[in-house]
Amino acid sequence: MNAFHADPAVRQRLVEYLGGDTLENATAFYITHSDGCAFQRPELHPPTELNWFLDQELDIARSLADRESLLLHLDVEYVNFDSPGEAYVDPWRTFDLQEPTVRAIEAVLCGLGIAPLHLITGQGHHFVWRVRQSSAVAQKIAALDPAPELVRECAARAGGPLCSQITAWQQQAFSGIALLMEYVAQRVKAEASPASSLPVEITAVHVGPGQGGRREMISIDISEYGDPLHTRMVRMPFTNYLKPWITGLARDLGIEAEVPLFRAIPLHEMDVRQAIKFRQDEGDVLELARRAGVRIPLQEEGTDKLLECYLASPLRRFHNGYYAEKHDLADLWPATYGSTPLEALPYCVRDILEWPNDRLLKPAGLQMIARTFLAEGWHPRHIAGLIRSKLADPRHGWGVDWQDYEPGTRADFYTRLFTGQWAAGLDGLVDFNCTSTQEKGFCPSAGASGCTLSGHRDRIAFPPPL
Repeated sequence: MNAFHADPAVRQRLVEYLGGDTLENATAFYITHSDGCAFQRPELHPPTELNWFLDQELDIARSLADRESLLLHLDVEYVNFDSPGEAYVDPWRTFDLQEPTVRAIEAVLCGLGIAPLHLITGQGHHFVWRVRQSSAVAQKIAALDPAPELVRECAARAGGPLCSQITAWQQQAFSGIALLMEYVAQRVKAEASPASSLPVEITAVHVGPGQGGRREMISIDISEYGDPLHTRMVRMPFTNYLKPWITGLARDLGIEAEVPLFRAIPLHEMDVRQAIKFRQDEGDVLELARRAGVRIPLQEEGTDKLLECYLASPLRRFHNGYYAEKHDLADLWPATYGSTPLEALPYCVRDILEWPNDRLLKPAGLQMIARTFLAEGWHPRHIAGLIRSKLADPRHGWGVDWQDYEPGTRADFYTRLFTGQWAAGLDGLVDFNCTSTQEKGFCPSAGASGCTLSGHRDRIAFPPPL
């Protein structure tokens, strides 16, 4: 272990973030490598094995699942679909571009009385706080329980030595948190968009090129809530940030010499530009570890206010209408979702449904289906059912382990996200046209005679069928 990770202050900060005073009483279910790699059960370790990760100089994440608390986590980052290494090559610009969204997040959370832990990572910011599972607000969050049948599906996947103790109640509460974070994300998008020079979207949905000719945007990333709780983790502060190297991005783009090694750090008594300099200097990060605690803050009163605001919101009414319907049963899919007429659909939409891998793994593909079938008059929950039937079909060779992930939860999350934004007036449909679809790379037949999205765009101008 190098001298940095052997330092008592650094070790204490890592233990704090794991939820304990010692590794033996840490409340995180597991630690693992961070989000440069997919969820892999063999790579999960108990917190007591932290030294192994430090010896290997790995980046490290902790489970979002916790033995004593519900963790609420919000992530914002810069995404560039044409130059994916931009955030590492020019962090000054990319973090400046995020500032309107970060200010909106801070304003929304402050207005609710929530003071989160604020971390700086490689591409953006993390905000995280917690409530005790024994608290009244945690019980109320779990009672939201929008789709108990899918909660059971998710909970059934949480097996293995480190995940089997994650309870169905915790998964149920996680599904409730997803509704709250969708509400927060909508409020942030509404406040940040007018002040941002880039599109602000919820999840990394493809956008068209901007003034600089590049497809770049700011993502309010709540995608973790579209998967079972046991599969999700959050990066730990004061650990290495190795994503450009783990993914091969730095090598593939030839930017290895341009990207310095750095660590994720808390934003403590400094601005973002200072943090960008601090995070790549080991001495500065060590000094920061000696004065900046990272115990995830308890924020029950503010979270209770968040819950009250959500329950009184138009989004809650939309969610009630969304879950008033159920997906068709799987044995009926061949006669229902599987018999959906495709001939009259635009080529881009038909192509996604006929060859869904990997377009239905991308937010933009899911958004295209959600918008089009809203215009076709479908209830949003059945749009999710259609997507679920595709994700659950092994003939498409997904490359996703649906024994860990859950297709119905994934389909519901994204369909609810995109149809809910449209119902709230947050989707102006400015890119629901043929030119934008071509620019995003989702048009298989550019210039084909008679193919257009204009009819569907006109029809979606009416309220959703709830």
